[in-house]
Amino acid sequence: MKRRFDQLDVFSAVPLRGNPLAVVHDAQGLDDADMAAFARWTNLSETTFLLPPTVPGADYRVRIFTPVGELPFAGHPTLGSCHAWLAAGGRPRQPGAVVQQCGVGLVTVRRDAGRLAFAAPPLKRSGPLEPELLARIERGLGLATGEVQQHQWVDNGPGWCAVLLHDAERVLALRPDWSVLGDLKLGLVGALPAGHAARFEVRALFGSGGQAFEDPVTGSLNASVAQWLIGAGLAPSRYVASQGTLLQRAGRVHIDCVDGQVWVGGDVVACVQGEVSL
Repeated sequence: MKRRFDQLDVFSAVPLRGNPLAVVHDAQGLDDADMAAFARWTNLSETTFLLPPTVPGADYRVRIFTPVGELPFAGHPTLGSCHAWLAAGGRPRQPGAVVQQCGVGLVTVRRDAGRLAFAAPPLKRSGPLEPELLARIERGLGLATGEVQQHQWVDNGPGWCAVLLHDAERVLALRPDWSVLGDLKLGLVGALPAGHAARFEVRALFGSGGQAFEDPVTGSLNASVAQWLIGAGLAPSRYVASQGTLLQRAGRVHIDCVDGQVWVGGDVVACVQGEVSL
């Protein structure tokens, strides 16, 4: 069966500078094995499948697959899937907002000045990192004691933890030792110089199945990091994060905290449109 297919670049208004996403529309009739096989075939960090909602209040349902499994939530697939759904003629029940159903429940995506932004889901785990874990991170990154200025669990589903370093230059200079870090999902944050268009440089490192990855631009990590930094008074309520620099990307994540709710926004641009036989 032929189904509409989009490949998008998320967190960038310029093609090939953000984080790619594959989207399959009208995915009814595909089972878990079909979705997993297609996600392995695209070999992108995430592939999503759009379905009719199954709960009241949702505009559509999305299932999010990596090449190795399904995720309950992820940031750039949320923005990209919403963009694809709207571009295909989707009409939200309420003006100015779209409600997505996914593994973590209902996620609201707002439309503001042409840019989509999702409401950051609540943290499943917070608080400072355990001393032995912090020591492991310092060893794995080659950091001297005291270089980590702040640290925190920032887990909104994937299992993120994060460390704040003195500046973006140090963040970009690090070369992780994955024999030490193992399967950690680790966010690195450092302030950019005054006058830069972005406030922080972010890197997202994660190990899985014996392999190591760096994500180009990560909505879920930026969502949870923003909740931490803003809540702790370490960042203003509105800022832009840069990510993907070492991967020759130019991701920009727009953070806005309104009445205690963090919104995570970014541009989305279409790169490939057509049909796929599944």
